[in-house]
Amino acid sequence: MNNHALCWINQTIKPAAEASISVFDHGLLYGDGVFEGLRYYFGKTFMLEAHLERLWSSAQAIGLELPYSRQEITAAIEQLIEQYHSDSGYLRLVVTRGQGSLGIDPGKCANPSLFIIADELSVMNVTDLSQGVSLHVSRTRRSPAECLDPKIKSMNYLNNILARIEANQAGMDEALMLNLDGYVCEGSVDNLFIVSDGVLKTPSLDCGLLEGITRAVVIDIAIGLGIPCEETRLVVADLERAEECFLSGTGAELIPVRQIGAHVFDRPRTSLVPLIMHTFKEKIAEHCTKR
Repeated sequence: MNNHALCWINQTIKPAAEASISVFDHGLLYGDGVFEGLRYYFGKTFMLEAHLERLWSSAQAIGLELPYSRQEITAAIEQLIEQYHSDSGYLRLVVTRGQGSLGIDPGKCANPSLFIIADELSVMNVTDLSQGVSLHVSRTRRSPAECLDPKIKSMNYLNNILARIEANQAGMDEALMLNLDGYVCEGSVDNLFIVSDGVLKTPSLDCGLLEGITRAVVIDIAIGLGIPCEETRLVVADLERAEECFLSGTGAELIPVRQIGAHVFDRPRTSLVPLIMHTFKEKIAEHCTKR
């Protein structure tokens, strides 16, 4: 959190350090709630409709009724952006089950809580992300869909946090999570792509990963550029044989990977990833034109 961080809560905007929720809020007590991370550029939120659609879908999946309409949330986001000190930044939109008695029964919570934070985001503790990041192949496996539908962007990120702890302990920047069958799933907070023999590949959704919004943007960009693209099942060895690898996410945007475990990508870069990254920036500029 920085000194400029703001929070929209209870229809008012205040310094984030002054915003608070009850200690009896089930979002705090049990991680019972959903959230979205959003980027805005030049004062306009990137892919807002897609993020709100996923927020509604996640809330519906856990039986959580949002306390505000899409129009009201959009207006709140616009107000927050107008008051934040920068015309480009990061937003965290959180909806909790709300205040209730001790015990996990969601029926004890009458009124869901919604707040939005505008702040800087540090996805990884890396000075220069453009130089590429290192991935640790985590022993912590991604929770299977039979236990928790990966389409739900839930507040409970313990599975991902445990994987990131492993990466930290290994001295690596990010965790690479596999599913129970050993197929590559995703990073702790991002999706993954590789370039192999001129084909852009990413783990298929049936591997149990979050259907990332930036992931979908990258796939659309590849299709538009005529780059062959496959959603498929990958193992770690596929990544090590690839020419290039990168991560995608709302917070991460697009980040090249320089190393996975002991394997370092030392082959000459293809022209595909720089082209995708350049086109991604163009798409942002096109979508978020200055007002």
